[in-house]
Amino acid sequence: MYKTYFGMSGEPFPKDIPPQELFGSSQFKELSTRLDYLVKKRGIGLVTGEVGSGKTTGIRALCSTLNPGLYKPLYLPNTTGSVLDLYKSLAELLGLIAPSSRAKLYIQIHNEIERLVESKKISPLLIVDEAHLLRIEALEELRLLTNYHMDSRDHLTLILVGQAELRRKLGLNINEPLNQRITMRYHLEGLSRKELPLYLKHCLNRVGVTHPLFSEPAIEAIYQASKGILRKVNLLAQASLMACVAKKNQIVDADHVREAVTETSN
Repeated sequence: MYKTYFGMSGEPFPKDIPPQELFGSSQFKELSTRLDYLVKKRGIGLVTGEVGSGKTTGIRALCSTLNPGLYKPLYLPNTTGSVLDLYKSLAELLGLIAPSSRAKLYIQIHNEIERLVESKKISPLLIVDEAHLLRIEALEELRLLTNYHMDSRDHLTLILVGQAELRRKLGLNINEPLNQRITMRYHLEGLSRKELPLYLKHCLNRVGVTHPLFSEPAIEAIYQASKGILRKVNLLAQASLMACVAKKNQIVDADHVREAVTETSN
């Protein structure tokens, strides 16, 4: 409804925004730089952040830049199962016919990763999302998957992505062997107060709106309610626009945002 009212060419706050159109916040740029370095070094990385902070979006942006002739991203979004389930999912991503034996699965996956690197000159990149849900034994198995030639070579880039709880889990003594091998750590926080109006302007410009739609009090209210967390910002911005249209106003003010906060918190 608000798209027509404000003359927008599309949705200003979509979930599936193309990577090349993402807002380049300072944290997003820093994460991109660190991930690029990690992939080139073939190490183990840790990306954490609150729900909706843009972790998966950052990973999606990384994958969009990778040359498919040189890299093979392997994305695992479901991490609540057993080690066997983890191996079966990974084998499927690698195009392998998975045997029922956990030991045989490990060997098959290990050999296929080595074949990709040594024969095909393709670097596999294993991304485990929601990794804070991983069982302790699964974390250990992931570490073992990165060991090649008696731990003298790095064939697999591993990126663990999850909520802040993941850092605590990796700090447990039982996970010390994996924790010591993590070469890149980054924690995503929300947009800064200074970046929020620039983000809103960026999103509106994408859909052809060049004049400000959010007043300064509205922006402040959005920031206070969201702490700059992108998903919360998007939800509040959408609901605020709806409230603005319902009152037939032209500019979103703090009252519209307060209505949006009530609506989105129920």
